[in-house]
This record gives sequence, C-alpha cells and structure tokens, in this order.
Amino acid sequence: MNNSEIEDVLRELPPSSKFIYNTLLRMGSMTLKGLTEETLLSSRTTRYGLTQLEEAGLVESSPALHDGRQSCYSIAYGAVGGDRTEFARGALVDPEWVRQRLDAFEADDPELRLVEVTDSYDEGHVRGAVHLDPSEDFLDVDTASIPGTETLEPVLGELGITPDSTVVLYSDGLNEYASLVYWTLKYYRHMDVRLLDGGKSYWVDAGFPTTHDVPVVSEVAYTAQNPHERIRAYRRDVQAALSRDVTIVDVRSPEEYRGETAGGADARVAGRVPNTVNVEWTQMVGDAGRFKGRGALEQEFAEMDLDEDDEVIVYCNVGERSALVWFVLSELLGYQAVSNYDGSWTEWGNMVGAPIRTGDPSENE
Repeated sequence: MNNSEIEDVLRELPPSSKFIYNTLLRMGSMTLKGLTEETLLSSRTTRYGLTQLEEAGLVESSPALHDGRQSCYSIAYGAVGGDRTEFARGALVDPEWVRQRLDAFEADDPELRLVEVTDSYDEGHVRGAVHLDPSEDFLDVDTASIPGTETLEPVLGELGITPDSTVVLYSDGLNEYASLVYWTLKYYRHMDVRLLDGGKSYWVDAGFPTTHDVPVVSEVAYTAQNPHERIRAYRRDVQAALSRDVTIVDVRSPEEYRGETAGGADARVAGRVPNTVNVEWTQMVGDAGRFKGRGALEQEFAEMDLDEDDEVIVYCNVGERSALVWFVLSELLGYQAVSNYDGSWTEWGNMVGAPIRTGDPSENE
C-alpha cells in the first residue's frame, strides 16, 4: 500500500487503531503491555484496536523474543510496500522475503546465498542456509579481529560465494555476529549483502521452518577487493578522535561503560574510552528481536544531535555488538561517516598508558 491507501484504510477504523498504528510506526515492535503503557489506552481498547489493524493487514503479530507466551506487534511489511521502517537502504530483508526464496537458496546457485553465522547450525537452520562459525571460521585466531583476505577468501569460496553473490546473513541472539560478518564483507567491498531481520531467534519463534539437511554447494573462487578503510577504525583513529570533533559511541551495557564489569572482555582493566557516549546495543531492537522503526532508532541517538555527515566511531569488546549499531547508523539511518572499531575494549583495555575512565561520566568528564 502507498501512504494514501493506508490513510483510507485507517479512516474506516476506530480512532484508537490509528493511534496504535502511529505508535508502532514511531516506536517499532511492541507487546500489548508496552502499547498500553505507551498509549495510555486500556488493555481492552488496545486489544480491540490491534485486532482491527490485523484484519486490515496493517499490523502483524509474532511471539515476543524474550517470552514466547506474549505476542509482539509491528507494522506489516506489506502495508508499506515491503519497507515498514522507511530505512535509507535495502540492506534489511524480512522473514517472509526469505521464506518465499527457500527453493532458490537451496539450489546450488552462487547468485544467491543464505548464511547462518552461529555455533548452533547442527541444531537446526533455515533451509538452504550454509554455515559460517563465527569463532572457528571467521575471527583471526591470533588477534581475535576480523580475518585478512588470506583467511576470508577460501572461507567464502567454500561456501559457494562469489564477489557477485547476493549474500543474506543471519545469526542467533540479536543478529550481532551476522552484523559483524555483514560489516566485514562491506569492509572488503562485497556489493550485495543483506541482513535477515530478527535473525534465527525470530525465525524460530515465529514458526518459520527449519531443517537439519545440509545443502550441497560447489566451491568457487572468491577474490576480495581492497579494504574500504573509511568504515573501520583503528586505535590510532580513536586516539586522534579524542582531540577532534568526533562522536565516539560505547555500545556496551551501562555497567561495562562505567567500568563496574569487564563484560567478558579479555582486557587488563575495565572502563571506557574518555569522552564517549553510551547507547546500549540492545536498544536497537524491539521485543520480538527485529529492528525498531526508523523513528524509534533515531530517538536512541537524539541526544547526540548528529548530522548525516558527522564522524562517528562505535565500539564494544570485540566489534560484534558495535557492528550491529554501525549497521543501524550506516545502513538503516543513512549516516555517511560511521566506522567500527573492531579492536574495541579488548585492545584498548590492554594498552599500557591508554586513557581510561570509570564511573558516572558527569563526575569525571
């Protein structure tokens, strides 16, 4: 539907339905409880409004990621021409798009490859998906950083991926490791990479089919392009940014940010890079594990007062959570100068003499 068609449908529905629709458009997917709290409508009125929206094809429901007994509601992709969030680029595909192409993914055709980035592939996966283990096959064993071309090229070739392949990635959790692989492929200038919205968790919780069958793919040759260094930050870039007009975003938990815990990082000390802002990576997704709507995502970064061409560096512990936030800022919201510091706290927290802050930033920065 186009906007005028949606407005025509909404005019025929109760005012509460339009109010709920606009709330979901602004906030992204929400549970019934979340909607009643946000809209201040009664649960009965909210439930009735959602029913009307579902029957009109404007809203869809799925099991909530953290509690499958609850339903999570979001704008139906078909209601806005397949792009419910009006994101800047077509980097995100919805589960129904993948379901309609399962036969194509299962075929041994290098033009289209579906890749699961988990260590739980053998427990069941999307039909046609090939397997990339993020720790065994991808990260550099010596540095815990992304692989060089000498490692990346044979791994991708064995998966039947060519430089011209359309690669669709997903992982478990909140898609953080799929985001890391996405960012890495973009770093090596692979042209057509996409992320499955909601990843494996949403796919399973929503009842989409899985299999234990392993697809047979023909090995091909993969040649990586020269790196796109603008989207990768090194420690020298972070050090230089401390005296420049650059926004550095720590996407870890508030406890990690304040230095109360190392959060699993293999670092000498806990803490954060000075003069950074904290936007926790989990705030990028809604209750069902799918990305929030554009308005809700923009709100997460509103206090930074960013322009699209402002320079931004994101980091976490090893670059996977920050890759997801890089994906949101760069690929979904269209910011032009975002880089991911994949060395992150594992590197910074082990450097002798590196400036480090702990505690509440209002007290010491």
